[in-house]
Amino acid sequence: MAGSAAQVAELAMAVKSLKQLDAQVSVCRACPRLVQWREEVAAEKRKAFADEPYWGRPVPGWGATRPRVLIVGLAPAAHGANRTGRIFTGDRSGDFLVAALHRAGLANQSLCVDAADGLQLNDTRVVAAVRCAPPGNAPTPAERSTCAPWLEAEWRLLRRSVRVIVTLGGFAWRGALQMVRSAGTPVPSPAPRFGHGVLVDLGEVWLLGCYHPSQQNTFTGKLTPEMLDAVFARAKDLAGG
Repeated sequence: MAGSAAQVAELAMAVKSLKQLDAQVSVCRACPRLVQWREEVAAEKRKAFADEPYWGRPVPGWGATRPRVLIVGLAPAAHGANRTGRIFTGDRSGDFLVAALHRAGLANQSLCVDAADGLQLNDTRVVAAVRCAPPGNAPTPAERSTCAPWLEAEWRLLRRSVRVIVTLGGFAWRGALQMVRSAGTPVPSPAPRFGHGVLVDLGEVWLLGCYHPSQQNTFTGKLTPEMLDAVFARAKDLAGG
């Protein structure tokens, strides 16, 4: 079990399979602030979920084991994935995202309630740059750096099949660039800037930016269903189907 940044780096480097990675991610305790917050939220709960058990641990990636599309988000939501144990599940951001994946044919259903709801992704996997729910949805730079080896290990295991990386927001964009750079893929200098619909050819993979489906973005119309549909239609096309 990782209890420090150095131990995260050591364990992530030695990972040989997604199952091993998921197991080690799910017991990580390397960031004291995040550990305290995720467990405090899980104990106190939100009134609407008072009768439900909370996951209260780091949240592994999920979806296809040989994906052609990789979706990178920011971090689990305190009463979403920190409750359900599956990233982008159990909150309105997840509802918005999964509905779009279903419309694009990248998910078998639009229902997104918990890890036992039958949802499956088609040639797609969803991961987070930071695996624990952060206070205010804002991990610190140190927390991002500590968690980065988990994302880099996941990329090492997936990179042969992935053709398109869709990043949900600027934080995920920067994390994805670091992720591919760590595996030896050249990244232009200066680094490409995030923007909705921005597409960058990194040689072995495409990087595609998308606004994060947060309530702030979806309620204000900064991100509409039509905009999200266009992103996933393009990602599906670039991925070859």
